[in-house]
Amino acid sequence: MTVTSEILSASGAIQRVLVVDDSRLQRHILISSLRKWGVEVIEAESGEEAMDICRQSLPDLVLSDWMMPGMSGLEFCRAFRALPTDGYGYFILLTSKSDKNDIAKGLDAGADDFLTKPVNSHELRARISAGARILSMQRQLSEKNRVISETLDKLRKAHDAIDKDLIQARKIQQSLVPELTREFGASRVSLLLKPCGHIGGDLVGMFSPGGSRIGFYCIDVSGHGITSAMMTAKLGGYLSSTYFDQNMALEKRHESFYALRPPAEVARLLNDRVTADAGVEEYFTMVYGTADLRNGHVDMVQAGHPHPLILRRDGSAEFLGAGGVPIGLLPDLTYAQFDTVMEPGDRLLFYSDGFTECRLANGGMLDSDGLLRLVRACDAGQTGQEFLDDLFWQLRQIMAPGQGMEDDVSATLFEYWGP
Repeated sequence: MTVTSEILSASGAIQRVLVVDDSRLQRHILISSLRKWGVEVIEAESGEEAMDICRQSLPDLVLSDWMMPGMSGLEFCRAFRALPTDGYGYFILLTSKSDKNDIAKGLDAGADDFLTKPVNSHELRARISAGARILSMQRQLSEKNRVISETLDKLRKAHDAIDKDLIQARKIQQSLVPELTREFGASRVSLLLKPCGHIGGDLVGMFSPGGSRIGFYCIDVSGHGITSAMMTAKLGGYLSSTYFDQNMALEKRHESFYALRPPAEVARLLNDRVTADAGVEEYFTMVYGTADLRNGHVDMVQAGHPHPLILRRDGSAEFLGAGGVPIGLLPDLTYAQFDTVMEPGDRLLFYSDGFTECRLANGGMLDSDGLLRLVRACDAGQTGQEFLDDLFWQLRQIMAPGQGMEDDVSATLFEYWGP
């Protein structure tokens, strides 16, 4: 076996060769050499006949004379390249021309290589070996592109399926917050929940066992995406506004009566529950408060969450709390409780760090002072849900241009208007 036949048989790139020449002798010389190298040879005596062959089955390589009656080799090359096909055929022009302009014309027509007549057997072998290498690389590339295309198609279908699931998951997560505003006597609790993606890791909520006591909270689970959203689903059950027997913030008394547990005890119970769950690595920050609507007394616990902001009726404002450790980081923790007394017309705002850590146009973050400026930029006459929506709109206006939300944004607003 010759070197050329070894190359051709190993690569499998060239199996069928089309020889086109109006000279029978020239075709015989070329065909004799080619068959020694183990390839199938087809012959045609004109460009027209060669095109008929190519339309039926594209050869791997074409050896075509330039000067032929009727369709010239140059015209045949252009027609060959115009054929609709997914494969590629290597085209060598046989010519006695050596002028650079003629060679440029051949390359423009689509020729890959040239052989000068009379053809030398050794040079023919070398040119065909070079063509085999190029065809082999081209087919390997085509195969890789096919695999990539199929993989991308599979990924696209998988992405569409995941996207569909996430849209449904968002609806389920939204069901954890069945109402965004609720009035309790003259007072009101309003909620804001804006995930940065389909689903998020923030949770807000409120509940009341009846009478004059209410509970409300703002939670931010570590991380983003599906795992955080699953954690919020679990927490939504632990602090359910519908099923009081599952709500860890409520204590059943006298068979049918539920009372609010102190906020510090609720944080401890949640920490014990989360740290006891094997395999759960997520933790969360939280501000949880209970309000007595008879006198405006509010008890709170802060577990790693941003400081609550109380907005007094007289226009003054104050950040409350001393920080605290996030829930789920360490077992057997206790939490400190603090309180404030609200007068009619005062408002208490719980908010996530999606506000204070928002990236601004100047590269900095909003921080607490920026949040206070944002609050004061809102329409003074707005209350409840309108106030929260305006606050979020104000935030979007100062975000870095072209940058979407990097974190979930959530808030809980308690407005006290007396007994």
